[in-house]
Amino acid sequence: MPTYAYRCRECTETFELLRPMSESGAPATCPEGHADTVKLLTTVALTGAASGSAAPAGGGGCCGGGCCG
Repeated sequence: MPTYAYRCRECTETFELLRPMSESGAPATCPEGHADTVKLLTTVALTGAASGSAAPAGGGGCCGGGCCG
């Protein structure tokens, strides 16, 4: 089950809830009992070893390939 982050607009508390994706848009109540909350956008960090570079070294593309100048 995914974790969703929320912030309470009344007490500014940030909290997380574990919910099914089907309930991702459902209202959430903060731990202090306030109902005025907003769902935060979160990012996922992926870690691991890569065997090669993500970008080609030297050249390629418009600005690196000599077509711009």
